[in-house]
Amino acid sequence: MLDVFFAVLLDPLALGLCLAGVVAGLVFGAVPGVSSTMALAVMLPLTYGMTPEHAMMLMLGVFFSSVYAGSVSAILLNIPGTPGAMMTLLDGHPMAQQGRAGHAMSYALIASIAGGLFGWVFLTLTAPVIAQYALKFGSPEYAAVVFFGLALVAYASSGDTLRGVVAGVLGLMLGVVGRDAVTDVPRFTFGIPNLESGIDIIPLAIGLFGISEALAAIEKTPPKLKPVAMPLGGLMPPWRELIREAPAALRSSSVGAFVGAIPAAGSAVAVAVAYSIEKRLSRNPEKFGTGLPRGVVAPEAANNACVGGALIPMMTLGIPGDSITAVLIGVLLLHGLRPGPMLFANQPEFVLTIYVALMFAIILTAVVAGTLGIRLYNRVLQLPRRMLFTGVILLCLLGSFAVRNSFFDVWVAVLSGGLGYALVRLGVPILPLAFGVVLGPILEENLRRTLMIHKDWSVFFERPISLTLIVIALAVLFGPVLTSLVRLLRRRLR
Repeated sequence: MLDVFFAVLLDPLALGLCLAGVVAGLVFGAVPGVSSTMALAVMLPLTYGMTPEHAMMLMLGVFFSSVYAGSVSAILLNIPGTPGAMMTLLDGHPMAQQGRAGHAMSYALIASIAGGLFGWVFLTLTAPVIAQYALKFGSPEYAAVVFFGLALVAYASSGDTLRGVVAGVLGLMLGVVGRDAVTDVPRFTFGIPNLESGIDIIPLAIGLFGISEALAAIEKTPPKLKPVAMPLGGLMPPWRELIREAPAALRSSSVGAFVGAIPAAGSAVAVAVAYSIEKRLSRNPEKFGTGLPRGVVAPEAANNACVGGALIPMMTLGIPGDSITAVLIGVLLLHGLRPGPMLFANQPEFVLTIYVALMFAIILTAVVAGTLGIRLYNRVLQLPRRMLFTGVILLCLLGSFAVRNSFFDVWVAVLSGGLGYALVRLGVPILPLAFGVVLGPILEENLRRTLMIHKDWSVFFERPISLTLIVIALAVLFGPVLTSLVRLLRRRLR
């Protein structure tokens, strides 16, 4: 890894791209409504024409810094900039109201860096082991892993499980559009030649995560929203207080890394778990929510540790850990790389580049946010949000065209953006849809290969790994329904 580290260090373009990504992520993440996923969707087309290594330097810079920056609006405006910052505002904003906004933002930054480093170590130690084990997987195991991932996405997404399943099935249907890989028969193309090669994941992701979220944010933005500048007060809390919060940061980082490695669990789950653990362990739980530094440290450490954790299933199994890594898979596919265990076997230097890119993203986030970011954030938050989101939509349209110079991709982005917006309004989560599109071809390929070789469905239940994954997935999908039926029967029997 040291060779790759020094190679990146001596590459001004790589460092410049990572720095640009960090700055862009700090700005995007600080603005309420601009999620990390939207930030990556906007930046994704810019990677076209770059080398895969340079593309990951840019995108991981955006990824990590935007995840941290969501705490800024949570502390200053009481509005979470990203879903992972939803618990930070509970104590961060009261600290700001008490004249300790600078302290709150410093706690958030230091905890984020600590969590990011923990997640990085967890990634570098765990991913090679999982990839080595995954190399022994056959088609039945891969099909079962994808089914397991889709089940977790449907269960963990906002709304009920049934709506998540509907969105996932819709994504699977979109994922099989195009010519059949075995029979070469067009499927769901409706006579449109551009669909014969399938729906490109890049404009689809831009529409689902960029345009639809921007439309939803414009709708929710009050026409006369005028953020009030919050006095920062002192920036650096006493060292004694920082050291006192170190055990909480370590506990929360471990929670974030482990939860992040679970497909579809995401940072929102991690921060809620970390916050509740610290509140339960505290001698004064009643002080949480009144401006307690630990209430900022715990969710921010967990939030950023999720970054390393979420990269593990993406890199080792080809399954997105969350919506952000779903966009990162689009980056890899754009550059002709397929994530999974073969990435470790065939592209070991590129895997090391991802590790190094995340390390530089963490370091540059600490430097930029620590020196300039905290003092400039009040000005960033004065940007007119509707004008900003309009610009985001225009960038999404330009980016979807720039990938292949195709107006058809622009229509794909527009239609998928409209579809994503409609699903959000109906309360249907869009994450399972995106996962279905990404994982659908992998599921179909391995399912058909298994049946062509073994000619019997029983093979899935004869192999321990595939059987275990299928049983867990079925329990996740049908567990809530069975629980409700049991409760209903008990009430009637009484």
